Amino acid sequence: MTRITLGAAALLLGTASTAAALGLDRSGQDIGAIFEPGNFARLSFGYTQPTISGTDRLGNDTGNVGRDFTTVSGALTFAVDPSISVGIIVDQPYGADVRYEGNPATTLLGGTAAELDSLALTFLGRYRFDNGFSVHAGARQLRLDGAVTLSGQAYGPLNGYNVTLDDGSGWGYVVGGAFERPDIALRVALTYSSAIDVEFDSVERVGPAVVARGTTTVTAPESVNLDFQTGIAADTLLFGQIRWADYPSLRVTPPFFGSATGGGSITDIEDTMSYTLGIGRRLTDQIAGRVSVIYEPKTGDDLKSPLTPYNGQIALAAGIGYDVTEQINVSGGVRYTWFGDAAAATGGCADVGCAPFDGNTALSVGMQVAYRF
Repeated sequence: MTRITLGAAALLLGTASTAAALGLDRSGQDIGAIFEPGNFARLSFGYTQPTISGTDRLGNDTGNVGRDFTTVSGALTFAVDPSISVGIIVDQPYGADVRYEGNPATTLLGGTAAELDSLALTFLGRYRFDNGFSVHAGARQLRLDGAVTLSGQAYGPLNGYNVTLDDGSGWGYVVGGAFERPDIALRVALTYSSAIDVEFDSVERVGPAVVARGTTTVTAPESVNLDFQTGIAADTLLFGQIRWADYPSLRVTPPFFGSATGGGSITDIEDTMSYTLGIGRRLTDQIAGRVSVIYEPKTGDDLKSPLTPYNGQIALAAGIGYDVTEQINVSGGVRYTWFGDAAAATGGCADVGCAPFDGNTALSVGMQVAYRF
């Protein structure tokens, strides 16, 4: 096999991430920058436009419940010596932008909404052994804030319930290992990210009335990423990822809501796996491209939370990168996602579904600038 350099591999894999799967995932918690040779910096931007709509059991259109969103991430890594690298990665790992249209007095879910913003700082170190193996580990700080409104006839006496979760933070850790063979651009990396408990000051309302002020703790899910790449021909790379996240552990139970529902959670997201497989190829001395498919299988039945009204998904992604100079690379990508059909189910229609959703999609675009120094 003709040798393909890791520089080419980084370029092929470096197209900006544009979207992610698995519940509230936005970034997939990528730590690939720590594997870059030398000193490295990157800045990525992504924009996603979902089209997710359905019709409730009363015949009311939900509108497009998925709102457009952007993601920004960056990384800075330094090679301390040939064996040791350190770095910091900034990303927005989780997010939600959901809003149902309609009058809450005449629709099942009208006015239901969720917003979640996140920011994570991951501090990483990596040590390379002489036999191709390496270990990496570090600490991650996660900041979250959000608000959820439960609105519509499906929620019964909780119609009009709202909770705001004000800027909480927590710490967790990252640990993993990798094996590399640079002569064939082979890398297999396994990374575990711990769960992170985030404590919020929360305010709960039903309509305009404040019904509780207190503290709400939310556990961001633990996850495992298995990433791999290998050269399969001259200037051609096979790459992929398997990712798992423990979303059932993410329970949002503010004090008043928990008392009213017997300890219920506002969120109800099942754990699942996502799979990515793709091929990258250097087309010229300065240009490389890649294509990939992303698959998230269906889980359980088709009755899902109104905050994630789909079951599984499949996506196609393509990207291209250009070496502006030996130090600077600019890349861009596009991804089209097809969401699996499901029915939003909660409250009074938990057994049959409040609103079926089918034929829904999302378009994502992204770009990235990388600099070696």
